[in-house]
Amino acid sequence: MQYDPIKRKLGRVFNSSPGLRKLFYRLLDLLLLRSWHIRRAIREWEKNARGPQQILDAGSGFGQYVYFLATRNKNWQVKGVDVKEEQIEDCNNFFQKIGRNNAAFAVADLTKFDEKEKYDLVLCVDVMEHIEEDELVLRNFYNALKPGGMLLISTPSDQGGSDVHHHDHEHDGTHSFIDEHVRDGYGIDEISEKMKRAGFSETEVHYQYGPPGKLSWKLSMKFPIIMLNTSYIFFILLPFYYLLTFPFALLLNAMDVRKKHNTGTGVVARAWKNSGAAASMLRGKTNS
Repeated sequence: MQYDPIKRKLGRVFNSSPGLRKLFYRLLDLLLLRSWHIRRAIREWEKNARGPQQILDAGSGFGQYVYFLATRNKNWQVKGVDVKEEQIEDCNNFFQKIGRNNAAFAVADLTKFDEKEKYDLVLCVDVMEHIEEDELVLRNFYNALKPGGMLLISTPSDQGGSDVHHHDHEHDGTHSFIDEHVRDGYGIDEISEKMKRAGFSETEVHYQYGPPGKLSWKLSMKFPIIMLNTSYIFFILLPFYYLLTFPFALLLNAMDVRKKHNTGTGVVARAWKNSGAAASMLRGKTNS
């Protein structure tokens, strides 16, 4: 089951005009539960962000989160980096068209990323599961942050985050809903320890995609992708499918964000570059 070809095809459809591109971002924000969790964490971080901020989106993809950050505050300078040159060129063209001058994109390999104490916030969404040398990348993030800066990661968990453990795939030879992952996902203790070994003094990790989120993901993403992998004729039927399922997906997303989960197929991880006492104080403010 292939996800990226579908994603690229949808991207081309919505990229035909700036208005459609903005609509595409809005739909992603509503449908993708990870976006709900990430935007909530950014709003919490924002409470203590004073004055101009330098932000890195490490693995910016379509530019969805760069757009959210750059439009949220004109005094924030947001840089998106990705290994895919065509996506970087596409994002630079789009942001220039809409006159969003506080955002820029560049090609970068995160395993070789070498910027020192430049950023107040580093965001990394659905990237770490693709990188074998994850601890090297975490050290690069640590070096790129200013003292007091925060790293925010969203990634699949080891509770079936790549759908590798789901019963639908036990006998059909399909190893992962997202074939490009180099690991199934992270345990809470595992990613916390890796961030600490990278130098971070304080970490906070929790599950996302609990029971409501898993059901929402099936309705809003998994089942449509299965249909589209079967035949592109389902592109015609997709609006009618979402007309029926969209209200339920929104309700389930809201429930997932508001509840604490003992387990889940995704994790949200935050880490601070600070002394222990200062980081604990900052963490308390961020969670208030």
